Amino acid sequence: MKYIKGTTDFNIEEESVVTLGKFDGIHKGHNVLLKKVKELAGDKYKTVVFTFAVHPNVYLKSDKPRVLMTNLERYEFLARDAYDYLMECPFVEEIASMEPEDFVEEILIKQLKAAHIVVGADFHFGHGRRGNTELLKRYERSGCFKVHIVEKEKYEGKDISSTFVRSEVEMGRMEEVMELLGHPYTIVGEVEYGRQLGRTLGIPTTNIMPPDNKLLPPYGVYFTRTLIDGKSYKGITNIGCKPTIADELRRGVETYLFDFSGNLYGKTLTVELYKYERPEMKFKSVETLKEKMESDIEKAKNYEY
Repeated sequence: MKYIKGTTDFNIEEESVVTLGKFDGIHKGHNVLLKKVKELAGDKYKTVVFTFAVHPNVYLKSDKPRVLMTNLERYEFLARDAYDYLMECPFVEEIASMEPEDFVEEILIKQLKAAHIVVGADFHFGHGRRGNTELLKRYERSGCFKVHIVEKEKYEGKDISSTFVRSEVEMGRMEEVMELLGHPYTIVGEVEYGRQLGRTLGIPTTNIMPPDNKLLPPYGVYFTRTLIDGKSYKGITNIGCKPTIADELRRGVETYLFDFSGNLYGKTLTVELYKYERPEMKFKSVETLKEKMESDIEKAKNYEY
């Protein structure tokens, strides 16, 4: 997959099938869009996923929303399915102020050579969000490209959206999150050196520090799988600030891997969250912490992933 970022020059030589959106979290609704892109492309067209480098709400709203997927996590996820292009558009002034007609003509038609466009029914784009599916249909009627509109996927009668997923993550309902996404919620990061207390307890852990804009579920212990060099390992993960040891201010993701030994420092891991077991606690002693960790490990080993 060719990853084009940090530029508004998206010019490609071949005709393409393009899907556009924020793609934050890549839930079951997004998966329908992506599957449709592959079906339409076949061996004739290139596949293009067009999104933004930073969530547009960071610029458009006073608050700074945390994302379900960082740019790195989105890239890692899409690269597994071998799309031809991931276009990560910087949300700069020339893009934010671009009229929807100019976006269609300059980017979709001229630069991306779109033969087919796949979007959700509520898709909006361009300055003031004035562009919508009806505008795209007008261009279709002019013979510019074909438009394919995908309706919302639902879960228990409710539209699946990134907002819906976000609310479930914030409550720690990881099994429901997996139903909405179609895959576990993940945290990707590079292993850093920690205090290495786990080694002295006989429970060595890996430590990754997600960026500040990554949405984390409630602090606590989770049953997890961790992907390392294409292999998957069961384990338990503590998300939080380790109050028994240091009461740190920085959020960390600390994982004990079952049936693994080796040096992981500097490696990029993908931690998949399956179940929230308990909140993070401050124990009276390191010995009490160890006893609780051993109990958590036993429960995780018996959990049906």
